[in-house]
Amino acid sequence: MKLRDKLWLWGQNPGSHHASGHYRLPGVNKMDSAAGCDFFGIRKCYRVCMKAGPFPPFDAESEKLRHLPEVVWSAVGSGSVERCNEGLGDLPEVLRQAELFPNVSGAVLDDFFASVEGFETSGNVARHSVGNVKIMREKLHNFPARRLNFHLVAYTYQLGLPIADYLELFDIFTLWTWKGSDLPAFPENLKKFKAMIPAAPVMAGCYLWNYGESRPLDPGLMKIQLDCYLEGLKNRDLDGVVVCSNCCADVGLETVGMMKEWIETYGDLEIRGG
Repeated sequence: MKLRDKLWLWGQNPGSHHASGHYRLPGVNKMDSAAGCDFFGIRKCYRVCMKAGPFPPFDAESEKLRHLPEVVWSAVGSGSVERCNEGLGDLPEVLRQAELFPNVSGAVLDDFFASVEGFETSGNVARHSVGNVKIMREKLHNFPARRLNFHLVAYTYQLGLPIADYLELFDIFTLWTWKGSDLPAFPENLKKFKAMIPAAPVMAGCYLWNYGESRPLDPGLMKIQLDCYLEGLKNRDLDGVVVCSNCCADVGLETVGMMKEWIETYGDLEIRGG
């Protein structure tokens, strides 16, 4: 398997990351998820809901991504999507999409665990109970047409939270470093995380903007990130890289060019055991 086959795009509605103003992104974002995949040459997509959308039904968005071999929809969208805190979140709609579109291969829970600050103040470690998550898992694994995978987003700053009962319920994990200044610690954080989970694939989230510190991601930190992920893919510590995202790919960031060059340079690299 080639390195490019290990890449995913974190796909969200255009303008979603500019909407709050908190992240201080420059320019205007018009690139949607499908165009983002084409722009980077990525063939797999996480399609994740934000406060501004999409809203069920997801048919129109799934149709745009029909040409991709694999799409995973969010059953729990970003932290701003309050509807996903009730019932089974958007899982019923994700299952309906899987009935309509054969390339839908699973569901992901985004922004699922509390921030350290949020946990300290509220005591709620997650947006759903373990019982609810077990129901979600059963519905995905017992989907009549094919077994659907259950994906989870975790951040390196959450590794000290009491989340062990949740982690054992997922098939695939993505690990993200929220603050760019924490990227040099990723190898150690990955080691810690892998010791917490069952033997399951772990992919690294790759930010192109320093969202956690509301400023551009320093090119030096971007290089550290890309070098680390390349080494992780080569030695099989990582099973993939998730690029975030179409929402900042067309606003003139230096890191976007670095990401494209990295894919062009290493995309055809054979990954052993893949």
